[in-house]
This record gives sequence, C-alpha cells and structure tokens, in this order.
Amino acid sequence: MKNKITLLAMLGLLLLVFPACTSQKNGEIPLSEYNNLHETGVKDGGVRMITINTPKGKFKVWTKQMGNNPKIKVLLLHGGPGCSHEYLECFDSFFPKQGIEFFYYDQLGSFFSDQSADTSLWHLDRYVEEVEQVRKALGLNKNNFYLLGHSWGGILALEYALKYQKNLKGLIISNMMCSIPAYNKYAEDVLSKQMPPKVLAQIKKFEATKNYDNPQYMALLDKYYYPEHILRLKEYPNPVTRGFTHCNKTIYTLLQGPSEFRGSGRLLHWDRSRDLPKISVPTLTIGAKYDTMNPEYMKWMATQVQHGRNLYCPNGSHLAMYDDQQTYFAGLIRFIEDVNNGKF
Repeated sequence: MKNKITLLAMLGLLLLVFPACTSQKNGEIPLSEYNNLHETGVKDGGVRMITINTPKGKFKVWTKQMGNNPKIKVLLLHGGPGCSHEYLECFDSFFPKQGIEFFYYDQLGSFFSDQSADTSLWHLDRYVEEVEQVRKALGLNKNNFYLLGHSWGGILALEYALKYQKNLKGLIISNMMCSIPAYNKYAEDVLSKQMPPKVLAQIKKFEATKNYDNPQYMALLDKYYYPEHILRLKEYPNPVTRGFTHCNKTIYTLLQGPSEFRGSGRLLHWDRSRDLPKISVPTLTIGAKYDTMNPEYMKWMATQVQHGRNLYCPNGSHLAMYDDQQTYFAGLIRFIEDVNNGKF
C-alpha cells in the first residue's frame, strides 16, 4: 500500500512539473510553445511584410503568423481575386485549439499589401511565383506545408500544386471548381433557374449590354443570389463585411468579372480538369449544398487526384466556413490530422 501511495504521489508531481505537455492533444506541441512565435526584436504579433520580386519590380505583401507548430503550417489563400484575408478570420476560433499553426496572407494588390496600377501583374503565373516566394520566406516545406485556397484562392492553390507540389504536405481546395466553363454552366443551368424569371431576365439584360455599373444590377444579385449562394446568414459577420469592403474591385473585375453570378474576366477559359490526376499530394476538396460551385463536381474532383477526400457541407454556401462551421472545420481539421499522422 505504501509503495502504491508513493507511486501516485510521483505521478502527481510529474503532472505538476510538466502541465504544458498535456495542453495540446492534436498538435503534439505544448500550449506554451504553440504561443511562442519566436519573434526577435520588437514583437508585432506575428506580422511580417515579405518582399517579393515581380517583372515590374519589388513589392511587399502582408502575412501574419498564428501559433507555432513545426509539423503543421497552413498558408491561407483568400478569394476574390482582390479580396483580403479578413473574411477568413473565423479560423482563429478553430485552429489554435487544435495546435495548428497557420498564416494569414494578403496577396499583392489586396488591402494590407502593396498596391499597383499595373494590370500586367494580375495573371495566374505571376501569382503562383508570388506564393512560392512567400513559402520560402516563411520557411514552409514538404514536411509541414499545407496550402488552403478558398474560391479564387482555390484556383491559385491548384495552379501552385501543379507546379510546386514537391513542396507540399497537403492541399485543400475550398469551394472552387477546377473549371470556369463548368462553373458558368452550373450557374446557367442550375442556379439561375432558381431565381424568379423576371429577375433573371433583368440581370441578363444588364449583362447583355455590359451595364454592370448600374446600381440595379448588383441590387438584384444582393437580394436574390448572394443570400442564397454566397452566405446564408441574416447578418454578415464583421470579418466578412470588412473583407468585402476592402476588396480591390479592379483586380476582381479584371480576373473574375463584375460579380459572383458567373466568371467573365481573364479566367473565363481556365480549366484544369484534365490535369487533376497529376496531383499526388493528399488533397481535400470542400463543397457545399448551396454553393455557387457544384458540390457534386467537388466530389468528382476528389476522385480524380491520386489521394483525394471530399468534405460536403449540407448547410453551407460559398462561405461554408461561416454558415456550416461545425461541418467545415471538423472535416478540415480531421484531414490535416490524418495527413500529419500518416493515416491518409
């Protein structure tokens, strides 16, 4: 009995001495270390302006490190193009509790990064090279680097993977089909037919005459399309409204077109559906029932890559990380953990 009491006392002492060792179950890193950003000099909350080289000179892009985990580092690619990282700030409520290190990042031309009026910069190939320079600056590599792209960010993530997947540990394509023609067909054949016929006729009339600046055009989409397929919440969370307000409309219109109703800019003919089998890294595709992107197409994408998984959000729209949060983050975190633990 005495030996048993002594053993229990020793175990209790160990827990007192090493409490941090039990703080993180999934990230396999003590909470105290997760919160240590290893900043030198003046501490600025993990913010870092990274210099990138472009054909038009050097610029700086904004990044912010959240947490510290040598095994798991997720770089978030926001949508738009031309939006900011802000609407992704809901990740704050989920990733830290799992010990997942992640980075917010505003692409060149987005709100917190340098701006440029040179429209020759807004091409996919240049964006891919920008992401590669950011990766190097942040010290991300095949042993820890997960790339998550949402919407336009999904296009960028896929393009990056097709060129640089040797640097990746995992790839997440959230709410983005790999073909703009297929996206437009889904909008035309399925989503547009869910709108009142008179409303759809008005929208098409504006588009036929390229009268996109008419306030009525966006007013119709704001009333009949966006609440159904972009975000199905009565009140938009502050990070979303902030992010939408800070969108660079020049970049957005040049690449995407004037609205989310369909793609019509420089990306009009973008299609990587035949290249999906080239992706060999573990890949998660995320779709949602009410999304602007066909959720069945997102499931199909997961079957075309070499090691794919699909996450379906039955209550979600294009911003499923808000209107189907529990499904979205539970599935996303499970994927990251499975890859990290060699179970994928």
